[in-house]
Amino acid sequence: MINTMKHIYKAGSQPDAPTLLLLHGTGGTENDLVGLAEMIAPGAGILGVRGNVSENGMPRFFRRLAEGVFDEPDLIARTAELGAFIDAASVKYGFDRANVIALGYSNGANIAASLIFHQADVFKGAILHHPMVPLRGLELPDLKGLPVYIGAGENDPIVPKRETEELASLLSEAGATVHMHWERQGHQLTRTEAEAAAAWFASQA
Repeated sequence: MINTMKHIYKAGSQPDAPTLLLLHGTGGTENDLVGLAEMIAPGAGILGVRGNVSENGMPRFFRRLAEGVFDEPDLIARTAELGAFIDAASVKYGFDRANVIALGYSNGANIAASLIFHQADVFKGAILHHPMVPLRGLELPDLKGLPVYIGAGENDPIVPKRETEELASLLSEAGATVHMHWERQGHQLTRTEAEAAAAWFASQA
Protein backbone atom coordinates (compact mmCIF):
# COMPACT_ATOMS: atom_id res chain seq x y z
CA MET A 1 0.00 0.00 0.00
CA ILE A 2 2.91 2.34 0.75
CA ASN A 3 3.91 2.35 -2.93
CA THR A 4 0.50 3.49 -4.16
CA MET A 5 1.34 7.19 -3.81
CA LYS A 6 4.54 9.05 -4.61
CA HIS A 7 5.77 10.65 -1.40
CA ILE A 8 8.64 11.87 0.76
CA TYR A 9 9.14 11.27 4.47
CA LYS A 10 11.37 13.01 6.98
CA ALA A 11 11.29 12.03 10.64
CA GLY A 12 10.76 14.75 13.22
CA SER A 13 13.67 15.92 15.35
CA GLN A 14 11.61 15.59 18.54
CA PRO A 15 10.26 12.16 19.58
CA ASP A 16 6.85 13.58 20.53
CA ALA A 17 6.59 15.94 17.56
CA PRO A 18 3.62 15.49 15.23
CA THR A 19 3.92 14.38 11.63
CA LEU A 20 2.61 16.92 9.13
CA LEU A 21 0.80 15.43 6.14
CA LEU A 22 1.53 17.76 3.22
CA LEU A 23 -1.16 17.91 0.52
CA HIS A 24 -0.39 20.18 -2.44
CA GLY A 25 -2.67 22.22 -4.68
CA THR A 26 -3.42 21.42 -8.34
CA GLY A 27 -0.20 21.00 -10.30
CA GLY A 28 1.93 20.65 -7.18
CA THR A 29 4.17 17.87 -5.91
CA GLU A 30 5.04 16.14 -2.67
CA ASN A 31 7.78 18.75 -2.10
CA ASP A 32 5.67 21.91 -2.51
CA LEU A 33 4.75 22.52 1.11
CA VAL A 34 7.97 21.41 2.81
CA GLY A 35 9.14 24.99 3.42
CA LEU A 36 5.71 25.93 4.76
CA ALA A 37 5.69 22.91 7.09
CA GLU A 38 9.15 23.77 8.44
CA MET A 39 8.01 27.33 9.08
CA ILE A 40 4.76 26.33 10.80
CA ALA A 41 6.07 23.40 12.85
CA PRO A 42 9.87 23.33 13.21
CA GLY A 43 11.02 19.88 14.27
CA ALA A 44 7.87 18.09 13.13
CA GLY A 45 7.96 15.02 10.90
CA ILE A 46 7.00 15.49 7.27
CA LEU A 47 5.01 13.17 5.00
CA GLY A 48 4.58 14.88 1.63
CA VAL A 49 2.25 13.14 -0.81
CA ARG A 50 1.62 13.59 -4.52
CA GLY A 51 -1.93 13.17 -5.82
CA ASN A 52 -2.55 10.20 -8.13
CA VAL A 53 -4.88 12.01 -10.54
CA SER A 54 -3.52 13.89 -13.55
CA GLU A 55 -5.47 16.80 -15.02
CA ASN A 56 -3.74 17.87 -18.23
CA GLY A 57 -0.47 16.71 -16.72
CA MET A 58 -1.06 18.46 -13.39
CA PRO A 59 -1.19 16.25 -10.28
CA ARG A 60 -4.39 16.39 -8.21
CA PHE A 61 -5.82 14.30 -5.40
CA PHE A 62 -9.17 13.66 -7.10
CA ARG A 63 -10.96 14.42 -10.35
CA ARG A 64 -13.25 17.36 -10.96
CA LEU A 65 -15.90 17.86 -13.61
CA ALA A 66 -15.36 21.63 -13.82
CA GLU A 67 -13.87 24.42 -11.71
CA GLY A 68 -15.39 23.94 -8.26
CA VAL A 69 -17.44 20.89 -9.34
CA PHE A 70 -16.02 17.70 -7.86
CA ASP A 71 -16.32 14.15 -9.20
CA GLU A 72 -17.83 12.92 -5.95
CA PRO A 73 -17.47 9.14 -6.48
CA ASP A 74 -13.82 9.69 -7.36
CA LEU A 75 -13.35 12.00 -4.36
CA ILE A 76 -14.79 9.36 -2.01
CA ALA A 77 -12.59 6.61 -3.50
CA ARG A 78 -9.45 8.79 -3.41
CA THR A 79 -10.21 9.80 0.18
CA ALA A 80 -10.23 6.13 1.19
CA GLU A 81 -7.03 5.55 -0.81
CA LEU A 82 -5.23 8.39 0.96
CA GLY A 83 -6.45 7.25 4.37
CA ALA A 84 -5.13 3.74 3.76
CA PHE A 85 -1.82 5.21 2.55
CA ILE A 86 -1.38 7.24 5.77
CA ASP A 87 -2.05 4.12 7.84
CA ALA A 88 0.52 2.12 5.85
CA ALA A 89 3.09 4.95 5.99
CA SER A 90 2.82 5.13 9.79
CA VAL A 91 3.67 1.43 9.98
CA LYS A 92 6.57 1.66 7.51
CA TYR A 93 8.16 4.80 8.96
CA GLY A 94 7.19 4.27 12.59
CA PHE A 95 5.48 7.59 13.30
CA ASP A 96 2.52 7.91 15.65
CA ARG A 97 -0.64 7.55 13.56
CA ALA A 98 -2.59 9.37 16.27
CA ASN A 99 -0.31 12.41 16.02
CA VAL A 100 -0.75 13.42 12.37
CA ILE A 101 -1.72 16.97 11.39
CA ALA A 102 -2.95 17.75 7.89
CA LEU A 103 -1.43 20.71 6.04
CA GLY A 104 -3.21 21.24 2.75
CA TYR A 105 -3.60 23.95 0.15
CA SER A 106 -6.52 24.21 -2.30
CA ASN A 107 -7.06 20.72 -3.81
CA GLY A 108 -4.98 19.23 -1.00
CA ALA A 109 -7.01 21.08 1.63
CA ASN A 110 -10.17 19.72 0.03
CA ILE A 111 -9.14 16.07 0.32
CA ALA A 112 -7.96 16.72 3.88
CA ALA A 113 -11.43 18.10 4.66
CA SER A 114 -12.96 15.03 3.00
CA LEU A 115 -10.90 12.75 5.27
CA ILE A 116 -12.17 14.70 8.29
CA PHE A 117 -15.76 14.41 7.00
CA HIS A 118 -15.35 10.62 6.78
CA GLN A 119 -13.32 9.72 9.86
CA ALA A 120 -13.36 11.36 13.29
CA ASP A 121 -9.84 10.46 14.41
CA VAL A 122 -8.02 10.70 11.08
CA PHE A 123 -6.06 13.79 12.20
CA LYS A 124 -5.01 15.35 15.49
CA GLY A 125 -5.54 18.74 13.82
CA ALA A 126 -5.69 20.36 10.39
CA ILE A 127 -4.36 23.46 8.66
CA LEU A 128 -6.47 24.11 5.58
CA HIS A 129 -5.46 26.87 3.17
CA HIS A 130 -8.26 27.92 0.78
CA PRO A 131 -10.47 24.83 1.15
CA MET A 132 -13.96 24.19 -0.20
CA VAL A 133 -16.79 22.05 1.16
CA PRO A 134 -15.75 18.61 -0.17
CA LEU A 135 -19.16 16.91 0.05
CA ARG A 136 -22.65 17.99 1.00
CA GLY A 137 -25.42 15.92 2.54
CA LEU A 138 -22.96 13.86 4.59
CA GLU A 139 -23.46 13.26 8.30
CA LEU A 140 -20.17 14.28 9.86
CA PRO A 141 -18.54 12.21 12.61
CA ASP A 142 -18.07 13.55 16.14
CA LEU A 143 -15.18 16.02 15.78
CA LYS A 144 -15.24 17.21 19.40
CA GLY A 145 -11.99 18.96 20.23
CA LEU A 146 -10.46 18.75 16.74
CA PRO A 147 -8.48 21.98 16.14
CA VAL A 148 -8.78 23.32 12.60
CA TYR A 149 -7.15 26.41 11.10
CA ILE A 150 -8.70 27.75 7.89
CA GLY A 151 -6.87 30.37 5.83
CA ALA A 152 -8.98 31.99 3.15
CA GLY A 153 -9.34 34.95 0.83
CA GLU A 154 -12.29 37.31 1.16
CA ASN A 155 -11.90 37.92 -2.59
CA ASP A 156 -10.88 34.40 -3.61
CA PRO A 157 -12.15 33.88 -7.20
CA ILE A 158 -12.14 30.08 -6.81
CA VAL A 159 -13.57 29.71 -3.30
CA PRO A 160 -16.40 32.15 -2.51
CA LYS A 161 -16.41 33.53 1.04
CA ARG A 162 -19.75 31.89 1.76
CA GLU A 163 -18.25 28.49 0.84
CA THR A 164 -15.45 28.94 3.38
CA GLU A 165 -17.98 30.01 6.01
CA GLU A 166 -20.17 26.99 5.21
CA LEU A 167 -17.21 24.63 5.71
CA ALA A 168 -16.32 26.32 9.01
CA SER A 169 -19.94 26.00 10.17
CA LEU A 170 -20.15 22.30 9.24
CA LEU A 171 -16.94 21.53 11.11
CA SER A 172 -17.94 23.62 14.13
CA GLU A 173 -21.38 22.02 14.30
CA ALA A 174 -19.67 18.61 14.38
CA GLY A 175 -17.61 19.74 17.37
CA ALA A 176 -14.36 20.98 15.82
CA THR A 177 -12.67 24.11 17.15
CA VAL A 178 -12.25 26.26 14.04
CA HIS A 179 -9.98 29.28 13.74
CA MET A 180 -10.53 31.46 10.66
CA HIS A 181 -7.92 33.73 9.10
CA TRP A 182 -8.93 36.05 6.24
CA GLU A 183 -6.74 37.74 3.63
CA ARG A 184 -7.52 39.80 0.55
CA GLN A 185 -5.05 38.20 -1.87
CA GLY A 186 -7.43 36.02 -3.87
CA HIS A 187 -6.53 32.32 -3.96
CA GLN A 188 -2.87 32.97 -3.15
CA LEU A 189 -1.24 31.40 -0.13
CA THR A 190 0.51 34.44 1.31
CA ARG A 191 3.32 34.73 3.82
CA THR A 192 1.05 36.50 6.31
CA GLU A 193 -1.45 33.65 6.05
CA ALA A 194 1.37 31.17 6.67
CA GLU A 195 2.64 33.21 9.62
CA ALA A 196 -0.87 33.23 11.09
CA ALA A 197 -0.97 29.44 10.70
CA ALA A 198 2.38 29.18 12.50
CA ALA A 199 1.10 31.35 15.35
CA TRP A 200 -2.07 29.25 15.58
CA PHE A 201 -0.03 26.02 15.61
CA ALA A 202 2.21 27.35 18.39
CA SER A 203 -0.87 28.23 20.44
CA GLN A 204 -2.05 24.60 20.26
CA ALA A 205 1.09 23.22 21.93
